[in-house]
Amino acid sequence: MTMEIGSKEHKELFCHSFIESHLEYQPELLPWPELDTVALASLRNIPFWKEALNTEQEAGVMVNAFADTISDPLLQEAIALQGMEEDRHGRLINFLINHYEIKISQPPEPVLPSNIKTAFLDFGFGECLDSFLAFGLFGLARRYATYIPAALFEIFDAVLHEEARHIMFFVNWVTYQQIQEGKSNWWRGINALWHYNRALQDKIQAFTGSNEEKQEGFTATGASSLMDNLTPELLLSTCLQENARRMSLFDKQLLRPQLVPKLATIALSTIELIPWRKSNSTAQLSEP
Repeated sequence: MTMEIGSKEHKELFCHSFIESHLEYQPELLPWPELDTVALASLRNIPFWKEALNTEQEAGVMVNAFADTISDPLLQEAIALQGMEEDRHGRLINFLINHYEIKISQPPEPVLPSNIKTAFLDFGFGECLDSFLAFGLFGLARRYATYIPAALFEIFDAVLHEEARHIMFFVNWVTYQQIQEGKSNWWRGINALWHYNRALQDKIQAFTGSNEEKQEGFTATGASSLMDNLTPELLLSTCLQENARRMSLFDKQLLRPQLVPKLATIALSTIELIPWRKSNSTAQLSEP
């Protein structure tokens, strides 16, 4: 029997899948590796540590506050668990910054937004976009940044798996919630486009804003610190491959984020039609 999206069975599946896949660990007790001079300098030069810390700390406060507004016990448990994981990501990044003596200016104290539900929606759609990019950047780092110890990649692989769980939970939660509220497919699609547009504007600002804003762009500016001559083709193709790999780990009955991968596929196909772009992409992909 096919599960109906928006049903009680759907809610139980996406909530229990999220709760039961939670990983128990303490950031301070993870096997943080010793880094040589080259790896340490490269880690310290990555430009987004302050923004990463600020984002995770704000997310933890906001998601926990949103969880307190949920009356459904199962949904409340799952969203509170996400809040705990966002808090833990903030602790992990803060520990990394201190452990490897990365110099940043301290981010401001998190402030609760006036509309918690809107903030949670904006954050969820933004995470779908950020995670798609982060999956690809992480895959490129593993391929090209061979000077970074495997143990550090293992730590952040677990973090990215949690991010994949977050966006899987979010797209199922938001669809379930909107169906319960009687929203049509047309309305849900327009609403998603509106939130994705807001998230995209943030990424554009990270690329085109002031020098300080560019340095603090989270996933948007991380690519240039991984490798020279990174092409759009290589980035998009790696994002698509890594996103498909991570999404394949979840129950096939659950919804996946679809809009960003579809747009990336269209963009990649369009770029590959340009002859000189295609030749450059082939050269990049043939590198060891």
